[in-house]
Amino acid sequence: MHFGLSEEQEMIVSTVRSFVENEIYPHEAEVERTGEVPHALAQKIKDKVLELGFYACNFPEEVGGAGLSHLDFTLVERELGRGSMALTHFFGRPQNILMACNEEQRERYLLPAVRGERMDALAMTEPDAGSDVRGMKCSAVRQGSDWVVNGSKHFISGADHADFFIVFIATGVDETPKGPKKRITTFLVDRGTPGFEVRDGYRSVSHRGYKNCILEFDDCRLPDAQVLGEVDGGFAVMNEWLYATRLTVAAFSVGRARRCFDYALSYAAERKQFGQHIGKFQGVSFQIADMITDIDASDLLTLSAAWRLDQDLPANREIASAKVHATEMLAKVTDTTLQIYGGMGLMDDFPIERFWRDARVERIWDGTSEIQRHIISRDLLRPLGA
Repeated sequence: MHFGLSEEQEMIVSTVRSFVENEIYPHEAEVERTGEVPHALAQKIKDKVLELGFYACNFPEEVGGAGLSHLDFTLVERELGRGSMALTHFFGRPQNILMACNEEQRERYLLPAVRGERMDALAMTEPDAGSDVRGMKCSAVRQGSDWVVNGSKHFISGADHADFFIVFIATGVDETPKGPKKRITTFLVDRGTPGFEVRDGYRSVSHRGYKNCILEFDDCRLPDAQVLGEVDGGFAVMNEWLYATRLTVAAFSVGRARRCFDYALSYAAERKQFGQHIGKFQGVSFQIADMITDIDASDLLTLSAAWRLDQDLPANREIASAKVHATEMLAKVTDTTLQIYGGMGLMDDFPIERFWRDARVERIWDGTSEIQRHIISRDLLRPLGA
């Protein structure tokens, strides 16, 4: 078994890391202070990514993407994890679910998204339907040749910059032995559609500048042409295209953890107490050893899961394992780094407190740690009839 990266993969890592260090790091403090990404800066980042040829690198070459493998794209996301999410958002990775577009939709949504002309946002979560997707109340009712949508979505990341939205909406109910079961359909909704409003969301302590929004539907009429995939086929497109988003979170967490660890390692080698560097104290040195071991373990879990996808092997459990391990590892690494810094770790003179705050949400979105453990245990127990 070979664990090394190819020459091309090393180039991907080097290119993306250099981009993050030169184009993202210098603006992080200002975005953190203001909670905003200026439009001109967002466009500048996007333009430079387009010049590099990395925009929409998660899409196949046949639609204008870079055609990276799952493993290659995971390496990209790992390096982007080092930078502010509010800024790396404009590195441009449209939702792969757009590959489910029909021919007419490809011209209106998929191809413009890949070219960087239009930005998308994914809308699934509701106030009463987070992990329980089938609990969603936002519904669409057929009226003639249209669907009339009513309800709301919240925690919608990137909605403030989106030109269109990929929205999961309940379109019926089936009675089953286990009770009512919602049917879900995916719709493409343009900003500015009558009856559809994008509102400011909540103020989060994690990832300042990377905003969440609330979507409101009030008798919003959508024609059949806006259905992505099949009517009542929302779970089919979700299962085919969205499963790997958890892998993206895992990769991001590994990248962020390595950046945070670099601060811990440097500080332990430079800071002196009681006449010697604090890294010489076992209480600190053992924490350094534990951190790098946990980071490496998460990295290998994540890359292994991506490799399985490229080999067309089952990877649902492996992706869940990578997500839960990497996000919980990031929480420990950021907290331990802050502890090593002591009181200064809580001051905004260093980015440590930001890393610490940002890490908290990773265990919640794209499936909570509890949901990941459910996926893992179900995968192991079902074949045994349990």
